[in-house]
Amino acid sequence: MLVDIFLEHNRKMKLLVGKEYAQLTYIRYETTLAHTKKFLLYKYGKEDIDVKKLDYSFINEFTFWLKAIRNCNQNSTIKYLSNFKKIVNFCIQSGFIVRNPFVGFKLVKKEVVREILSKEDLEKMAAVRFPTERSGQVRDIFLFCCYTGLAYADIKKLKRSEIVIGVDGERWIFTSRQKTETPSKIPLLPAALEILTRYENNPMCLNKDLLMPVLSNQKMNDYLKQIADMSGIDKVLTFHIARHTFATTITLSNGVPIETVSKMLGHKSLRTTQHYAKILDLKVSQDMMVLKGKLEIK
Repeated sequence: MLVDIFLEHNRKMKLLVGKEYAQLTYIRYETTLAHTKKFLLYKYGKEDIDVKKLDYSFINEFTFWLKAIRNCNQNSTIKYLSNFKKIVNFCIQSGFIVRNPFVGFKLVKKEVVREILSKEDLEKMAAVRFPTERSGQVRDIFLFCCYTGLAYADIKKLKRSEIVIGVDGERWIFTSRQKTETPSKIPLLPAALEILTRYENNPMCLNKDLLMPVLSNQKMNDYLKQIADMSGIDKVLTFHIARHTFATTITLSNGVPIETVSKMLGHKSLRTTQHYAKILDLKVSQDMMVLKGKLEIK
């Protein structure tokens, strides 16, 4: 039975969290299971179904339900279906299903335009004097992420002991990404080091051995709205934008090879990093200007 197999899969995955899987991966599969249960009740009026009844029509109807009833966008729908496909593949490999119900079904993600901050945006934000100490701290944490590429979950757990001396004798961040648990080694730029000096004697950081006084994600996002307004930035600031800014404005735009950027971001695949390179019209322009100069000389 489908739900029984899904439950057993998730039970084993939970036991492997921290060893083979990240906590967020497990949560995603739990969410996919919850969606599967609700779909079965909606479509068939049943709490479970024999896996032998899974076919192309089932996948097609599940897709429709995710989009029309659950209001999932295209990319979220594909993520849930990809998780569901893993369960289907297990059933095929175990001999429970003869024909793959996903045959002929394409899992295509929609290209997302990623918002980033420009060099001018960063300078404007750094120059603002905020009315409260807390606002200034959130600004500093956000800018630190712009100069290091750390995600919210990673900066929140980052300890002082994870700042070490690298191969070049300079200070680096040696950590692992919470999302993928892949290692991430990032040399600290002068702008990032300058921000850190402000928190060397911060009571919260000293008591908890944390690098910076990070609040809950919700509170940080509330402050970011105020910070954007006061900085004159007409963009919805999130920590995803900080990470994207590091990948583009800070590194790729300044000639850092994509392989190096990928390693610092802790990406498992270079394909993930290549999404950032697609939006760099400025870099394309700069590269073509160099080419024009070389052609003129010849």
